[in-house]
Amino acid sequence: MSLPCQPYRGAVPPDWIDYNGHMNVAYYVLAFDRATDRLLDHLGLGEAYRQATNCSIFALEAHICYLSELRQGDEFAIETRLIDADRKRLHLFHAMSKTGAEEPAATLEAMALHVDLAGPKAAPIGDDAFAIIEALLREQRRMPAPPQLGHKIGIRR
Repeated sequence: MSLPCQPYRGAVPPDWIDYNGHMNVAYYVLAFDRATDRLLDHLGLGEAYRQATNCSIFALEAHICYLSELRQGDEFAIETRLIDADRKRLHLFHAMSKTGAEEPAATLEAMALHVDLAGPKAAPIGDDAFAIIEALLREQRRMPAPPQLGHKIGIRR
């Protein structure tokens, strides 16, 4: 396994554009979901894992920050970081940037749960997969925290 996870890359197709002329909010979520799948594959927790173990990763909570617009044809990359994990949960962070831009266009912070589909119920991640998670955490904890990490929603008074 190479560290870190390679970015998910894409381009904004015409059907992702809303009536305001930029990428619709729903498609940011779709792109972030594809980046999550890339991370899960990287960790050995993707579709093949689900088929072999009858366990999977479910989203529990997500927080998106929309920072700038993407338009039709814009190419983007999503860098993914594993912020924290325990035997049942993954705390991850995605930053989507337009190709060539330094600042992200959007970020997504999420908490996910490892689930035994036979229950379905929360279940611990196995030793082999958790060893990969711990290795990635050791590498990524050296990086500074993203500025959007831990934001809360509220009206400032």
